[in-house]
Amino acid sequence: MSRTGGLEVRNLTVGYGKHRALDDASVTVRPGEIVVILGANGAGKSTLLKAISGICEGQVKGQITLDGESLSGLPANRILDQGVALVPEGRGVFGDLTVRENLILGAYSARAREDQATNLERVHSLFPKLIERSGQVVRTMSGGEQQMVAIGRAMMSNPNILTLDEPSLGLSPLLCKELFQNLKKVRDLGIGILLVEQNAKQSLAIADRGYLLENAHIVHEDSAAALRNDPAVQAAYLGAGGAAAPHTHDAPQAAGEAVPAEAAPQGFTIAPRPMQTVSADAILGRSVADLVAAASQRQQSAVTEKRTTPPAPSGQVQNDRLAATLDEIARAAQAARRPRVVERSRPQDRPKDRPTGTTAQTPQPQDHSPAAPPVTIEVYRAPRIEVWRRRPGADDFDRS
Repeated sequence: MSRTGGLEVRNLTVGYGKHRALDDASVTVRPGEIVVILGANGAGKSTLLKAISGICEGQVKGQITLDGESLSGLPANRILDQGVALVPEGRGVFGDLTVRENLILGAYSARAREDQATNLERVHSLFPKLIERSGQVVRTMSGGEQQMVAIGRAMMSNPNILTLDEPSLGLSPLLCKELFQNLKKVRDLGIGILLVEQNAKQSLAIADRGYLLENAHIVHEDSAAALRNDPAVQAAYLGAGGAAAPHTHDAPQAAGEAVPAEAAPQGFTIAPRPMQTVSADAILGRSVADLVAAASQRQQSAVTEKRTTPPAPSGQVQNDRLAATLDEIARAAQAARRPRVVERSRPQDRPKDRPTGTTAQTPQPQDHSPAAPPVTIEVYRAPRIEVWRRRPGADDFDRS
């Protein structure tokens, strides 16, 4: 398939019930370029990639095309066959399989089976370390090596567009640098890359263009170089100018001077991330050490008071609620008494003047409540066990 069109996303909206995770978003990725999506957590970045790849569980509306062919409404396997591969957040590798087995599984689609050997050679050229680790079980590898396997497996599907969701998550700074250098090599092969990344500094260093996604909306689009030099982006994502006021691109150049409409960029506002920390003393209005000392003093006073307070008399009721509860329990127990039951006594306990089979009633406890029925306890006859022993040298048995 020709790599001349690229990926076009127009007016993409994703909703989960009444909540809109993405609202009227439009993104373009051309062949051989890296496009980065910047935004805070929960802005809708991962939802965008899932909707493009056909694995979004929400209600998706909008147009998604690749090289002029519509991908809207297609299942995930058909979208992969068309040439869009996703490296999900958390890598999603098969940990109990070897490196080679993971890579071969990436060539399962029909468009990649004929070129499996060529694609495998291309992956090995990008990640030479995977050649020597070909037979190693993936779960025994480091995070950076597993990320290589995940990208290599996606490359085995022979994609036109490669989408990656937070590929640097959990990697050390050194491995992050190596990862982004490898993404540049993928771009040099003519593959378009759509990258969702929290590491704005390194992603903008290798990207060609970028989009800012805030609260489910695309608020700005520009070249990577322009975004790196933008004060609002620096304050919000690059850690610069933390104390600066929010930057608005559609503000006038000077007081009373309006910006010409043809010269004004698309308006957007980004709230800067505060880099200056606020002490706990300033928040509480009191020193934390004083609070700890006061708490310790109150605790010590409570212990001393407990030791010096004489114990209450044993027969004194301490709490009216406790007494009421005990009375309620007594009334419930009295009402739950069982009706009169026949007692079966053991033979040795029967009176001599009482015929066998008669009933005996146990003495009733004195109860001043006229509504309480008499209560008896049912006693069952104990089983009789006989043991026979053979006497030494005798033919009969002794019973005991």
